[in-house]
Amino acid sequence: MDIKIEKKKGLRLKHYGYMGIGLLVLFMGYQLVFASSTATFRTEKDKLSVAEVVQGKFDDYITINGNVAPIATIYMDAYEGGRVTEKLIEEGATVKKGDIILKLENINLYEQILNSESNLALKQNDLRSTRLSFDSRQVEGRKSLATTSTDLQRLKRNFEQNKALYDEELISKEAYLLSKENYELAQQTFDIVKLQTEQDDALRKTSLSGLDTDLARMRKTLGMVYQRLDHLNVRAPADGQLGFLDAEIGQNITQGQRIGQINVLTDYKIEATIDEHYIDRVKRDLFANLERNGKLYKLRLRKVYPEVRNGKFKVDLVFSDTKPETIRAGQSYNIKLQLGASSDALLLPKGSFFQSTGGQWIFVVNDDGDEANKRPIRIGKQNSRYYEVIEGLDAGEKVITSNYDNFGDAEKIVLK
Repeated sequence: MDIKIEKKKGLRLKHYGYMGIGLLVLFMGYQLVFASSTATFRTEKDKLSVAEVVQGKFDDYITINGNVAPIATIYMDAYEGGRVTEKLIEEGATVKKGDIILKLENINLYEQILNSESNLALKQNDLRSTRLSFDSRQVEGRKSLATTSTDLQRLKRNFEQNKALYDEELISKEAYLLSKENYELAQQTFDIVKLQTEQDDALRKTSLSGLDTDLARMRKTLGMVYQRLDHLNVRAPADGQLGFLDAEIGQNITQGQRIGQINVLTDYKIEATIDEHYIDRVKRDLFANLERNGKLYKLRLRKVYPEVRNGKFKVDLVFSDTKPETIRAGQSYNIKLQLGASSDALLLPKGSFFQSTGGQWIFVVNDDGDEANKRPIRIGKQNSRYYEVIEGLDAGEKVITSNYDNFGDAEKIVLK
């Protein structure tokens, strides 16, 4: 009798194979669905800015904003301190060089002048007395020299006569020796008086010269004090406009205090600030253009200030030829500063994507316009309208130029 063999229930080896295949299919589906979704961002195309890369001429310039300022500003600092007694000219007025703007008074300075004048008078009296004394001694010395010279001649003659008589034995030896001794004494006296006279003359010259020098120095000092007195009148240092005046009647001004400024209006300059990104390329004598009321005006970069503050540095520009007729200090102008010559290049319109990518990559839209893919690029120079594309893009390609902050880490943008 045959025995029916029942099939064993449970999982067999082939079932494990089917289960493995199923799990693999599920994993691949998960990767396709979920993994791709983490690298994809979906958005409406109308909410994005899309621009086309074109081949064209790249103008190497930047647009900067500047303010009109006087060609020069001269500051007025008080040469002398004092109390303001008069204010003759108000702020904003046109002044000529030398016009008195303020009048000050300084009691201490007045006392210094009186003391200097008194000292000068005393010095003049001393010089006068010394000169009279030297003149008197000079007269007495010359008188004594003349007397001793005459005595010397007389005694010399007497000595010579007695010597001749003594040689002929007509006089005594005592008379001869007495005349000889008198002559020799007269000779010594003459030499002493002559030496004293010469020394007095030399002393007179040096002493009077020193006194004259001291007197001249005192006169110069007094003149400087008088000049300080004139500095109590605060004058305009140049022709121009009185920009500001920090002084009121009755106010005490200290020496060296800044009390105002003169704006020289014979010409104007434009003060502008530039991002430090361009500091290596901005040099003196670069040219710039300014458009005003349909006219183009040329400017030259005159000065570059080396200091950088808050990520910007300062420059001064001046007009190369004509300037706007209605130009006024304080006006604001947009200026195109030319950094280099124009050249042919791939041009990418500027956009806020640069703040998110630093110009290192960009989303390129495909031909169908339904998606955009991330692509590395390299950007060179830039102006107010375009970036110069060095590599990574071709002419005719379209790219997303709007902000990327909402895209996160997406590698692909799906456009609806």
